[in-house]
Amino acid sequence: MTAMIPVAAKKDFVRWFLKRHKLKRRECVWILNYLLSHEHLLQNVHFTDEAHYCPRAMVMSTTGTESIPFRFYKGNIMTADAEKSFHDLRLHPDDRMYIQLNFHNSHSCPEYASVREENPFLPSYLQVSESDKRIAEKLLEESVATMTVDMLLKNVDEALDANDEERFITLSNMLKELEVTKK
Repeated sequence: MTAMIPVAAKKDFVRWFLKRHKLKRRECVWILNYLLSHEHLLQNVHFTDEAHYCPRAMVMSTTGTESIPFRFYKGNIMTADAEKSFHDLRLHPDDRMYIQLNFHNSHSCPEYASVREENPFLPSYLQVSESDKRIAEKLLEESVATMTVDMLLKNVDEALDANDEERFITLSNMLKELEVTKK
């Protein structure tokens, strides 16, 4: 597990989520509201992906997704009975609970990203390797650099078209600085 997510951030996210999304099962709304009113429980909740690999987990889905409406996993037991999961949540408040929320564009949602944690139980063959992370970071850096140069070139052209000499010189200097730092 990387960093500890503050309870306040989890509360803010759950409130945000409940305002904007409709869950397939109303019991899921009850569970999330229950978590909001019990900070001790929320402290032990971890939002993650592939929660079914975790020893104790819930998977909840919103309408408009193809995902299962609800699943509760504990050890080798899996059930779609939300009441059993709620009962387990109340009986074992000190145990970690991993929650996976399936909703449209969840992987590109900054609110979800702010509370989502790496799944410590994910099998190694599903995890991203360090070399893959470095490659992705390098690709991202190169993409940003390329986009910056393209934007500057476009702005230089616009400055030329508008006969804006001052802007042209400023943008040209910025391009030269990028070339120097690239080498």
